[in-house]
Amino acid sequence: MMSVGNTTQVPAAGGGGLIGWVIGLAIIIAGMVVAGFILDAGQVWVVPETQSYVATAGTADAPTEWVSLATEAGKSAEAAGTVVATSSWPNDTVLPSSMLEADRPAEAIMSWSRTIGVWFAAIMTLWIMSFLIGDNPFYKTAEAIIVGASAAYWMVYSFYTGIVDKLLVNLSPGLVREWTTPGLADDYAWQWIYIIPLILSIMLICRLLPSGGWIARWPLAFIIGATAGFRLLAHLESDFLLQIKGTITTLWSVNAADEFQFWPSVAAIVILLSVLACLVYFFFSMEHKGMVGKAARGGILVLMVTFGAAFGLTVMGRITLLTERFDFLFKDWLHLL
Repeated sequence: MMSVGNTTQVPAAGGGGLIGWVIGLAIIIAGMVVAGFILDAGQVWVVPETQSYVATAGTADAPTEWVSLATEAGKSAEAAGTVVATSSWPNDTVLPSSMLEADRPAEAIMSWSRTIGVWFAAIMTLWIMSFLIGDNPFYKTAEAIIVGASAAYWMVYSFYTGIVDKLLVNLSPGLVREWTTPGLADDYAWQWIYIIPLILSIMLICRLLPSGGWIARWPLAFIIGATAGFRLLAHLESDFLLQIKGTITTLWSVNAADEFQFWPSVAAIVILLSVLACLVYFFFSMEHKGMVGKAARGGILVLMVTFGAAFGLTVMGRITLLTERFDFLFKDWLHLL
């Protein structure tokens, strides 16, 4: 920044960095196109099929049931003329990416939608990995797309599993049967008790009103309280009772033939001593000296091993995600494996 008299001049931002990114992107795209033509990268071949289901006329003893037309029951119903409804949809069988062109069935075709999806996933993967060389526009773009797509997916998924699959299916089963689930059983009846969650849902939407936001506090308090209760029971079972159950075990392990098992017995003794050492470390009514101090130091060692194992498990989980991405790039995209 330079100041001349009373005028402050800011130097213009150079466009060298942006030009470099554009040139790099052009090179990457050109390399991808070449790989697509030479290696058939990302191509997904499928065998088109059609799934057909028929609904037979129901009776008091045998309600309406949807069966596949490819089964004997479906063929018999079609031959007997008892079919009251038919539902069909395309269902492609994806061929393995490693299958050679000479081994593909004659009716196999390349699925453009799946191929574009593989290419898009590969590009997003490479753009996310570009963060290794620093923050850049490719990473920011991929991050925004992935976060937005994930939010939209979970919104639609939550709407279907929460509103349609649990609320509407109990309030209006006929609507759900005609709209999303034609195979819904005829004996699925309307249940008035689900009017209560419907009212709570409407009250929760009142949070968007300018002056009626206070109405949403009631269902929100119910949701938080119920969730806290369920989670408390789950954590009490998994983090407390099961831990105690795993500690209270026999130290003399035998098999079904009443034969002594050495290593299971050693494992039970180690678990018992480790738990006792950790309890001594957190026992502050006595000064940690002498045998108590040695046991407390043993508890520290057990805690360090536990935290290290938990951290190692986390790292291995991240490495597993990385290997899955490399497997996708070299197998599903480049067809090198």
